[in-house]
Amino acid sequence: MNIASPIPVDPTTGHSRPPSSAQDVPRHARLFLALWPAHAENPALLGYQQQWLWPKGSSPVPAERLHLTLHFIGAVERSRLEAVSAGLQVAMTPFELHLTQAAIWPRGLAVLQASTVPEALKELHCRLGEALQALALPVESRPFRPHVTLARRAAGSIAPSAAPALLWQIDSYVLVESLPNAVGGYLIQRRYS
Repeated sequence: MNIASPIPVDPTTGHSRPPSSAQDVPRHARLFLALWPAHAENPALLGYQQQWLWPKGSSPVPAERLHLTLHFIGAVERSRLEAVSAGLQVAMTPFELHLTQAAIWPRGLAVLQASTVPEALKELHCRLGEALQALALPVESRPFRPHVTLARRAAGSIAPSAAPALLWQIDSYVLVESLPNAVGGYLIQRRYS
C-alpha cells in the first residue's frame, strides 16, 4: 500500500483541501501503531461511550479517533516513512478482543480495557516492538496496558451500570499519523493484515 500524504481538512466546510505549498506539510510525521475498530465495531463503541455521564469540561474522544494504541512511535522524518512503513510489517494471528472493563485512570482518563489480554495481542505487541528496535525507533518502556481512551479530563465521570460487552474481531493493525493541531485528526498511513 502506498504512503498517503496528509491532506488538511478545511474547518469551515469539512472538505479535504490539498496543502497550499510544501511548507504546509511538516518535515516530521508523528506516528503510532494501533488497532482500529471496523465499521461494524465503531458504532457499538460509540454507543457505549455515549452512555457515560461526562462532567462539564470533560473531552470525549470523537468517534473517528477511537482506537487502541499498540506503540507510540513519535516524530519520524518523512524521508523515512516508506522504509518505516515497510519495516513494520510483522506476522500476526487474528484474535478476538473482549473490551469489558471501564475505568478512570490517573489524570482523568476514561478508558475501556480487556479483562484478559489475548496471547495473540501480546505477541503482536512484542513483534512490533522488535520491528521498531530494528528500525532504530523508540519502544515504550512502560508495561503494555491495552485500552481504548473514551474521554480525557473525565475525573468524576460515571460509567454505565451495565458492564460493556464489546467484541472486536482483530485481523489487522494500522500505522497512523497524528496530524498537526492546525489540521487535527488522524491519517491512517498503512493497514497491515
